[in-house]
Parts: sequence; structure tokens; C-alpha cells
Amino acid sequence: MTEVLGVILAGGLSRRMGGGDKGLLALGGQDLLTRVIGRLQPQVPQMMLNANGDPARFAGYGLPVVADSIADFAGPLAGVLAGLDWAAEQGAKQIVTVAADTPFYPDNLVARLLETAKAENTPLAMAVTPDPERGQARHPTFGLWSVALRNDLRDALNGGLRKVVQWTAPHGCANVQFEAAPFDPFFNVNTPADMVVAEQMLQEFGL
Repeated sequence: MTEVLGVILAGGLSRRMGGGDKGLLALGGQDLLTRVIGRLQPQVPQMMLNANGDPARFAGYGLPVVADSIADFAGPLAGVLAGLDWAAEQGAKQIVTVAADTPFYPDNLVARLLETAKAENTPLAMAVTPDPERGQARHPTFGLWSVALRNDLRDALNGGLRKVVQWTAPHGCANVQFEAAPFDPFFNVNTPADMVVAEQMLQEFGL
């Protein structure tokens, strides 16, 4: 059986950053996407980039670029579906997704997702961290997804479903706990102010 494959989600509109590709923004001398690729590469045998628009702008990264098959920017689940369809073509049974705007995510993400999903016998798994207000914060773009569910997801998206948890919960989704100290590994860059914070994290924690 082919191992789990990696999918980098970069299909969003980046409205809060003024549009364009957040992954191409520089952080500490490297763009965000390069940092994201560097963390995922040791964890999976093969990966692809989910992005819409002209794929030529990503030519320098050496990754296959696959656009959403669902129209009108249907959110992260559309990127997940694109990844599942691509993985099915490779003969893979599972994918792990990461977000292109989150440069510090755990270097054991894939192993932890797989381990917990196996222990809890679920086809899906999602990263979570402690949250003082909500108890836990979900990070649905950092998940393990079964290729066997791709047609179910396609039907749900075509039926108008957009919320990740609304789709994952009925199928069984393990919550995989990651620490949020001394820094939040799932801190993502949404605004110019976030980029300033990311630069500070880079210096303070040697990331």
C-alpha cells in the first residue's frame, strides 16, 4: 500500500492580506511556502500543492499543482477533495493536509495524526491545541483524510456543505492534541500584522 501523501493547501483568496499568494511572502529570508514544504518533505514520500489560477507561478517549487474541482472558491474542503483525487491517481489511501500560510507546524504532524487515527479507528484526524476560552482550538486544515471518502466529500460540496467539522464529525474524526507552548505551532499568517508576529516568533524561538 502506498504511504500517506502530503497536500499543501494554498487555494484561498487571502483577502485579509490584500489578495495574492500568502505563501510567496518572505519570512526571515525564505518565503512561507518554502518553509511549509521544508517541514512536510521529511514526513511524506510525495506531496502536491493545491492552488487555483495560473500554476506557472509555482513552477520553481518542483511540485505538481492541482486546482479545486469545485467552482467558486468553496473553501478548504475543496482543496482537500483536490488532494484526495490526486492521491487516488497515485494509488494512495490517505493524505495529510497542511496550510501554506502556517510556517511553524509540528515536524511530527503526520506521524501523530496517523498514530491517533489508528488508535481510535477513525478514517479522519484533525490537529487541536489547548485554548483557554474554548477548551480546545481546532485546526481543520491540518488533518488526515481517507481517499475512500472522496466521493462522499464531492457530493457534500456539490450539495452546498462548506464547514469542515460538519462533514468530518459524522464519519469519525480523531482529535490529535498538540501543545501550544512555548508557541502556537499552528499560528497562521492572515494579515500584515501577523507577519510581524511571525518574524518575532522566528527570532525568539529560533524557528
